[in-house]
Amino acid sequence: MKKDKSANIDRPNILFAISDDQSFPHASAYGEDWIKTPGFDKVAKEGILFTNAFSASPGCSPSRAAILTGLNTWQLEQAGTHDSEFPSKYKVFPEILENLGYKVGFTGKGWGPGNWKESERERNPAGKEYAEVYTKPLLKEVSNLDYAENFNQFLSEREKEEPFYFWFGSREPHRVYEKGSGIKSGKKLESVTVPGFLPDSPEVRSDLLDYALEIEYFDQQLLRMLTKLESIGELENTIIIVTSDNGMAFPYAKANANENGTHVPLAIRWGKKYKGGKTVEDLISLIDIAPTVLEAAYGKNFKEIMIDYPMEGKSLLNYFDQKLTNIEKREAVFMARERHSSSRWNNLTYPQRSIRTNEYLYIRNFKPERWPAGAPQKIGTDGRLEEMDGGYHDIDASPTLDYMITHQNDEQVALLFEKAVSKRPSEELYDIKNDPYCLNNLAENSKYQYVISGLRAKLGAYLMQTEDPRVTGNGDIYETYKRYSHIRSFPEPNWKNDSSRNAENAILKNQLNKID
Repeated sequence: MKKDKSANIDRPNILFAISDDQSFPHASAYGEDWIKTPGFDKVAKEGILFTNAFSASPGCSPSRAAILTGLNTWQLEQAGTHDSEFPSKYKVFPEILENLGYKVGFTGKGWGPGNWKESERERNPAGKEYAEVYTKPLLKEVSNLDYAENFNQFLSEREKEEPFYFWFGSREPHRVYEKGSGIKSGKKLESVTVPGFLPDSPEVRSDLLDYALEIEYFDQQLLRMLTKLESIGELENTIIIVTSDNGMAFPYAKANANENGTHVPLAIRWGKKYKGGKTVEDLISLIDIAPTVLEAAYGKNFKEIMIDYPMEGKSLLNYFDQKLTNIEKREAVFMARERHSSSRWNNLTYPQRSIRTNEYLYIRNFKPERWPAGAPQKIGTDGRLEEMDGGYHDIDASPTLDYMITHQNDEQVALLFEKAVSKRPSEELYDIKNDPYCLNNLAENSKYQYVISGLRAKLGAYLMQTEDPRVTGNGDIYETYKRYSHIRSFPEPNWKNDSSRNAENAILKNQLNKID
């Protein structure tokens, strides 16, 4: 691949660090002192701490595809769903940087899960992989890949004055966690802040501590990378971006296009440009990362390059300009979800689109007859219907889910369990300032009809403008995209013999037969 190496000396390096399944506000920079994150805190203190950053999707691979392209997930065909393909016609920012003369690489989890080879790509969209150095971590369930040492290996291969981009994709705090590891490490149950969408019990608190310990493992690796950059004199000219791909792997969080599934941590440091101490409460989407990085790399030529690579994201570099007092702010961010795990008959999706403003979250559920967390019962390998509550595979298996299933009839748990697994109406509206955990749906409240009609119109207009198949008449295309991991069996749903549902069944069966 031919590189343009002109003016490399003026171009910043980029270190992009992304954890796997971490919710806002779970870092000590946000005041959560039961989670110790000195690496993230350093970036936040010496850079900018964002309090309202949102992923484009509440699932790993579509969120990462959106980050890499600066586009919404519904603009990316197969890459807009989970564990499918990533068509090569969608250019990713590491490839653009490489053409500009950057050394490009990643360690850990890049884009995935999915099959980039079937997309006629030569490598993972995150860049060239560095995965030769391993370690023996004290925690049983974390990756044995030595992230920081692989970063060092990457740096050792640089040419003199060659700018670099590196994607550090931690596999933590993705489940499974080592059960009881948080308590074993010395953490205390009473220190935990239990999010309002989860029941408060010792079992859940212990699970949250295990989650916290894996966030800390990610942070330790990040801190080692920061120390390395400082030791070689590269820290001040490196843009460091730290975030997560989607919300925490707990019921009613990950795999839900709501606050709990999409609100993520974000801090950005660029010491050469800004000495830090700023907190930004403006709405930010992670599709803003790609144009931010490209503007930093291209400088004055940024607008020209964006003609060749149009993006929906908006560069965040103006936040580093201390002279600018009037920064154009987003009025809203948009999120989407299609298929996550294999959790329904015929591997059907659960399509959602949502719009988040400073005050409200509006969610459109396109198929309210389907189960959001997965059908309650699945068919086992022996062909028999298994017990109730065993099919919620859009919620990662966990002690918290087990506790909620066992105690689903308890007064403290019943409403929270229902929010996590029961069918949902076609529209949801939440007052984020007064209901940050999205527990009180105001969609049918007459006092909020003006609010919901406005948000419905804004969401619909944006989806039409950006040609979302779910509103342009081709939404069922998502049902044809191949999933490359295991597909489970579920009983065929009974949609009350509704003629439209029967027609949908016939269309789906026909489409699925064509691709089998």
